Amino acid sequence: MNTHRMSRRHFVQTTALAVTGAALSAQAKPGVSWPIGAFNRPWMQQFGTKTQPITVPQRANWGIDVALAGAEKAGYKYFGYLTTMPDDPFNGSNATPEYLAGLKKKTTAHHLRANMCALRQKESMSLDEQIKDVRKQVDNAHTLGTEWMLTFGVEKPEHFDTYYKLMADIADYCADKNIKLVMKPHGGGSGAAEEILRCIKAVNKSNFKIWYDAGNIIYYTGKDPVEQLKPIVQYVTGFCAKDCDGQKGDVFVQFGQGKVDFPAVFGELKKAGFNGPVMVECAAGKTFDEVTANAKANRLFLEKVFASL
Repeated sequence: MNTHRMSRRHFVQTTALAVTGAALSAQAKPGVSWPIGAFNRPWMQQFGTKTQPITVPQRANWGIDVALAGAEKAGYKYFGYLTTMPDDPFNGSNATPEYLAGLKKKTTAHHLRANMCALRQKESMSLDEQIKDVRKQVDNAHTLGTEWMLTFGVEKPEHFDTYYKLMADIADYCADKNIKLVMKPHGGGSGAAEEILRCIKAVNKSNFKIWYDAGNIIYYTGKDPVEQLKPIVQYVTGFCAKDCDGQKGDVFVQFGQGKVDFPAVFGELKKAGFNGPVMVECAAGKTFDEVTANAKANRLFLEKVFASL
């Protein structure tokens, strides 16, 4: 009887140790599974009218249909409406209901989920006029079903105060539409950590966060993206992925070929509890096939980095 009790006790203890060990092993297992998407920019690299054909080597605008086809072929599931064109305003205030319905239908047809639109303020307008215009952009983003609204900040100091007031209004308006308002580093008033923190403090809204862009930190400021991330990491809710070969350099380089230390940057984000999304903004190449293959390679690059974290 005593032997039975000891065996049972030994069994319970052994089982408990095994469960604890398995739990610790699961906790120690490396890797994250942040969602990866693509902006339309790799296939719409040039600002202006459409340039054809897609087989001619060039940095061109091939239009939204090509961008959607490329993102699908490159294996993405999420898509961001970033780089507008004269005939592709996306959620712009001049977009018609018919255009928005057509864009939404095209995106779904390519098995993509649009998660982000860009916000572009018109600095020549008064604050009241800007609020009216940007609210229309938010309404259109809501129609498209996107979750995020991305702003780029402003460059000139004389526009800073108006921008802060505009963002404070739009943050609340976005919240009412279940849209998250975010800003990416883009030089000027959103250049690096110091400027970004100034924006966060001035806007002072819980629905105003940051989508980090390590490549832009290098491009606009020449500073270290890892060090610039640390003071603002608690505000980062998304990531615009691009590499860069130097200040004012080339951003259409493949991930790992520029100066961005992706493992170090994403390591800081993981420590802070970041949970994505990560959106690929750039890829090398000057034909549709080249760009699409490189967009896929950048996705696989990110997946490999995430698996190592």
